[in-house]
Amino acid sequence: MKILVVGAGAIGSLFGAMLSKKNDVILLGRSRHVDAINRNGLCVTGKTRMRIRIAAVDSADRISMIPDVILLTVKSYDTEIAIKEVQPLINNKTTVISLQNGLENIEKIAQVISTRQVLAGVTTHGVIFSKPGEIIHTGKGNTLLGAPTRDAARRVVGMVRLFNDAGIKTHASRHILRELWRKAIINSSINPITAFLQCKNGYLLKNAILEHLVEKVCEESTRVAQQNGITITPEDMIRRTKKVIRETAENYSSMAQSIQQGKRTEIETINGSFVRFGKHHRVQTPLNSMLLELILSITSEEQSK
Repeated sequence: MKILVVGAGAIGSLFGAMLSKKNDVILLGRSRHVDAINRNGLCVTGKTRMRIRIAAVDSADRISMIPDVILLTVKSYDTEIAIKEVQPLINNKTTVISLQNGLENIEKIAQVISTRQVLAGVTTHGVIFSKPGEIIHTGKGNTLLGAPTRDAARRVVGMVRLFNDAGIKTHASRHILRELWRKAIINSSINPITAFLQCKNGYLLKNAILEHLVEKVCEESTRVAQQNGITITPEDMIRRTKKVIRETAENYSSMAQSIQQGKRTEIETINGSFVRFGKHHRVQTPLNSMLLELILSITSEEQSK
């Protein structure tokens, strides 16, 4: 198949590399990363070790093929820009898969293309962007794909097969929206706290105060999800969140890494989304609001230096 990975950072580069073993893949990413890949190939270290030659460009204008699949792995705040950039490459047979953090990506994509072409994914693979041309696969995980709307359901089986054939362990989910909320709840409880403290994930369970804070954020975010029609419980989400913390104890969260690198974070599309949905459903979100303001204050200070 012809596959375009839009937003070839850490996770996009890993999935692109794996998929390129049996498919024609193009990575669309930032210039420095693209230039390094074109010079020396893409180097993957850690749990997966490979160096491959793979097509990479820094602008959609340089792509002539019509992809069968577009894998969208950009930061959630770039979703609208990214889907509009590649819109001329999309026909009615193209499947767009959102493999992103946040809760509102599908709606943003659906403003540009038909919902019958859009799938969503959730993955637990851990990947770090080491330097241009190189990523580190820090932890192997599982991937779920599903259709946010019924009219896209027929595309799921083929995409699951595509991923598994490439060595990306993947299952179909009939409840992908619930999985997106689950991941968002976990991220809302881990990412901003580790980003503010600049600590590894595991530290959250070594400090009783932080562990209690994680639990309370988890409960608050779960209440918002419940009011949005998602069938989950706080107890289950606390258990899942702590499991992720233990499994990624030596990792820095993506938000912590963004602050380390002086980049914009996804705080507004993670905790900010819970604040917005909370207001809509009249659910109080003081902890999400606090974390949102804390991270925004840090990033605004960094940008003003």
